[in-house]
Amino acid sequence: MALSLILLALLVLCPISGYGQRSPSPGYYPSSRVPTSPFDREFRTLWGSQHQRREQDVVTLWLDKSTGSGFKSLRPYRSGYFGASIKLQPGFTAGVDTSLYLSNNQEHPGDHDEVDIEFLGTTPGKPYSLQTNVFVRGSGDRNVIGREMKFTLWFDPTQDFHHYAILWNSNQIIFFVDDVPIRTYNRKNEATFPTRPMWVYGSIWDASDWATENGRIKADYRYQPFVAKYKNFKLAGCTANSVSSCRPPSSAPARNQGLSRQQMAAMAWAQRNFLVYNYCHDPKRDHTQTPEC
Repeated sequence: MALSLILLALLVLCPISGYGQRSPSPGYYPSSRVPTSPFDREFRTLWGSQHQRREQDVVTLWLDKSTGSGFKSLRPYRSGYFGASIKLQPGFTAGVDTSLYLSNNQEHPGDHDEVDIEFLGTTPGKPYSLQTNVFVRGSGDRNVIGREMKFTLWFDPTQDFHHYAILWNSNQIIFFVDDVPIRTYNRKNEATFPTRPMWVYGSIWDASDWATENGRIKADYRYQPFVAKYKNFKLAGCTANSVSSCRPPSSAPARNQGLSRQQMAAMAWAQRNFLVYNYCHDPKRDHTQTPEC
């Protein structure tokens, strides 16, 4: 027991390698262009209401042996900017998935579209993985085709809130961390790009079968409850019922021209230093199913 306490103290005193780096300025901050929306105005509890608490502007979700919790936007969108500031739990969180994502899985079970930001739980001394993913028709029960890219982070996501966002327009999907773009997914054809309306979700749940070291380390409920905190919700874009002329927020200073040179440089920095898995570079994958690679 004494040895365990000493090791835990060392982990607290010695930050995980990579934390504390300063990100380059992207030069443009999409989150500052979108007002914060009250949770009750944009979302409803989807499941696990007894594991969800709201205090002022913070929504807390937690997972224990009985269940986790999740929420869903009131409206579906066909494009837009969707973000939230999230603070994760330190310590042993293996097997736990904390997420912010877009999906239409309830409307199209078995062949839905989905765009994910997921934090994959870990063990003390090892960093969280931030997994981004895109599913396009044929995900789910019929044919799972994930497009995963995983990152570590340049800060400790358990120490404070940081802002994570997805910007989805007709040409590309961009994933942001504190306004630094970390990944773009471009539309090359309709078969590999989500075009049907999606809702915005957040959740915490047990993903023991795959989340940590490919499922080798499971959730350990001796450490329950596992807690995630959300605030600063930002939703702006075109709902399923918006007029055809509706345009989502811009991802860059020059509208409709993709990321700026400075944003691209910031993304190159993030991928050079923190990208740990890219599905396109996985020799075990069948890339005939992911022609964009």
